[in-house]
Amino acid sequence: MAQLHAMTGGEGPLSYAQNSSYQRAVMDVVKPIIEEEITTKLDISQLSPNDSFWIADFGCSTGLNSFLAMHIITEAIQNKFQSASSIINSQSREFYVFFNDHVKNDFNTLFRSLPPERPYQAAGLPGSFHKRLLPKASLHFAYSSWALHWLSQVPKAVTDPTSPAWNKGNVYCGGARQEVYDAYSSQYAEDIDSFLEARAQELVSGGLMALLVPALSIKLDPSYKGEMVLDHIASILMDMAEKGRVSEEKIDSFNFPTYYTFPEELKAIIERNGSYNIERMEVLDNPGKYAVTSAHAHASVYRAVFEDLMTNHFGCEIVDELFETYRLKLEASPDLLLPEKDISIIIFVLLKRKLE
Repeated sequence: MAQLHAMTGGEGPLSYAQNSSYQRAVMDVVKPIIEEEITTKLDISQLSPNDSFWIADFGCSTGLNSFLAMHIITEAIQNKFQSASSIINSQSREFYVFFNDHVKNDFNTLFRSLPPERPYQAAGLPGSFHKRLLPKASLHFAYSSWALHWLSQVPKAVTDPTSPAWNKGNVYCGGARQEVYDAYSSQYAEDIDSFLEARAQELVSGGLMALLVPALSIKLDPSYKGEMVLDHIASILMDMAEKGRVSEEKIDSFNFPTYYTFPEELKAIIERNGSYNIERMEVLDNPGKYAVTSAHAHASVYRAVFEDLMTNHFGCEIVDELFETYRLKLEASPDLLLPEKDISIIIFVLLKRKLE
């Protein structure tokens, strides 16, 4: 399922390009952190003056937020070179940025929107970031933001009626039985390890990787009764089933291929992988929940993220009704939009590829 969907493309009013300020807000917070880490941690001593410098953004979507991140990263790296000795520095050094996302991503909009004045050459890199995509030891700096909560697939057990983890009547692991949560957690650990292993092959020794990982401030368990977006969507779907707008069987066979980790879990996965040194790991309050405050904007953000996924499974007939109902629900209960109701956080992680 995850392989079959992407953010809503184009540049229209329902597009991800027009509805990603929630994800964009984190860049204001993380910009000085990235600049500091590149200044202090990036090793350029092994590069000759004419070596090109390769950067990749894994999970770039349609580009506007990615372009800002790439500007921050390339500018910090250029400053690093300029402050180095004349032996290392070279005005002719070329930068290459590879924009990665699923093959269904709207790369046309991305490349139409590329900043005309940019210090790098750009290339598309379609494919799942859970697999290797670039030549061995070719990448100097890897980056991913708001992407690593997506799983490579829905855990098989949660859609199997014969499994103890069958997630009947629910679409996520929040508030579900322990078996459901464990199935999601296991799939997440497997997928993050695959991501880390693929990047370990692509990164040069000593190369850096900066990750902005959507997460939760608490570990979800069967006792959780929260107000997450996915909880509301599940509730609306069940109401629609009662009205005959969608079958319960369709809902029972649908689960979101997303998982929100918590800091201790992510750190343990990285340490088990063993390919990296954790240079910095910091929990940031999610600034997106302060940036998107109206019911309309909130519903539009999540429609841009989930519309393609929902359409693939349920068809396009119910999508307008689903997200309009969600908007009306938020307007009727404005306290649901209060930042303190949102338990999401961002985990900033800077990893350095261990020397081989």
